[in-house]
Amino acid sequence: MKQYLLGIDIGTSACKIAVFEENGQVIASGSGDYQVYYPKAGWAEQNPDEWWAAVCKAIRETLEKGNVKPQEIAGIGIDGQSWSAIPMDRDGNVLANTPIWMDTRAVDICEKVGARVGQDSIFKVCGNPFTPSYSTPKILWYKENLPEVYVRTYKILQSNSYIAYRLTGEFTQEVSQGYGLHCFDMRKGVWDLDMCRELGVEPGLLPDIVMCHQVVGKVTQKAAAECGLMEGTPVVAGALDAACGTLGAGVVHPGETQEQGGQAGGMSICLDSYKADPRLILSCHAVPGQWILQGGTVGGGGVMRWLEREFADYERVKGKELGVSSLEIFNEIAAKVKPGSDGLVFLPYMSGERTPIWDPDAKGVYYGLDFSKTKGHFVRASMEGVALSLRHNIEVAKEAGAQAKELRAMGGSANSLLWTQIKADVTGKKIIVPSSDTATTLGAVILAGVGIGMYKSFEEAVEKTVVIKREHQPDQGNKKVYDENYEVYLQLYENLKAVMGRKR
Repeated sequence: MKQYLLGIDIGTSACKIAVFEENGQVIASGSGDYQVYYPKAGWAEQNPDEWWAAVCKAIRETLEKGNVKPQEIAGIGIDGQSWSAIPMDRDGNVLANTPIWMDTRAVDICEKVGARVGQDSIFKVCGNPFTPSYSTPKILWYKENLPEVYVRTYKILQSNSYIAYRLTGEFTQEVSQGYGLHCFDMRKGVWDLDMCRELGVEPGLLPDIVMCHQVVGKVTQKAAAECGLMEGTPVVAGALDAACGTLGAGVVHPGETQEQGGQAGGMSICLDSYKADPRLILSCHAVPGQWILQGGTVGGGGVMRWLEREFADYERVKGKELGVSSLEIFNEIAAKVKPGSDGLVFLPYMSGERTPIWDPDAKGVYYGLDFSKTKGHFVRASMEGVALSLRHNIEVAKEAGAQAKELRAMGGSANSLLWTQIKADVTGKKIIVPSSDTATTLGAVILAGVGIGMYKSFEEAVEKTVVIKREHQPDQGNKKVYDENYEVYLQLYENLKAVMGRKR
């Protein structure tokens, strides 16, 4: 009988499902959409039950598409978006929508608790700043604003551990998502009970911590009936999407760096020793004994999706005539514009900004407009702005003692040769592109493969599965132009942040 691995990726706008052979070849893939709800300014939340419904539908469709029998799935890996806070009762019911990584409703709680406990004291334990995007402030928000939910909550889950629960009936918390909780000891990988008490988080709400590749249970009869998998199939704990994407891009050694080109942007540098900086994000890697120092920005592929949605009516019509996507036409018009976009500079702060400025009030800005600017200028400047935010994070990481070597690009943005080359030119870094569309789910199934013994080690798994498609060398002439734009980029935010933070 054939043996395959199945990966589940819980993204921001959709779940992705992929079935892999042992060599990393994709047999079939599928996806399922769900909504992000924005009930108030600064709020961004999702219904985890809608994740599960989308996962079930996408699994059935993927198995059918690939002519894969449920009994041929040898193991299941799961990755998920960061900083959820899913309140579950003892019977496994979701008690409220979860705020997601973009949600900043807990700003006031962060100010109050940070002042009481001490930002430095919190940072010493978890290696991350106490800001509203993380899971901890969201839990405390439940406590203050939804006491009826908080009192009924048995466990708080993350996105991947929620799907693991729906598959196995087991409440779990793996090590890579621990970084979302400020009572997580980043050096030791355990809960710090003293910090739990200081913050006001009940330790009993936090599941026991397991390794990302640990088998946490098997598909239950109920789950099998709902999603079409085989009862008894092993499920590993899985990991943070950034950690799985980093692993799926082949990053398993110190200094190797994943460049994120999904809905969000940023990078993840692999470390073999603890290095924290309050301007960045530190988490345990999915690979035991390692960390990843991350730059996580709101401006990634989502910027281009927004631009396409609002301004690509013509390109969509033209694309249908030519049999190409509107984004391909965007690439073509952007390529006609010179590097530097003739002085048009974009700040990609489209939902506040995370690293390295941590400003929920930050706003997107196009600077340098005049009558000579075209739609192509806007598209190229948008690509360049995302690349400038990547450079900002890489330079801050260098100040923290983490040197990014070559970058390994992943996500939908890596499919754009122009955008990837812009990132190489802006950062001055060589960029390697593996099979970018499947890097995150590949990382999830590598965890499953190691967990069930299909691979002897993470190094062997990467060697067998990660295939390099192309490379981009930085153009030093272009970099000189981008160096000037980068200085403008930094100065724009410094000059505008007071205006951005003005209450309206």
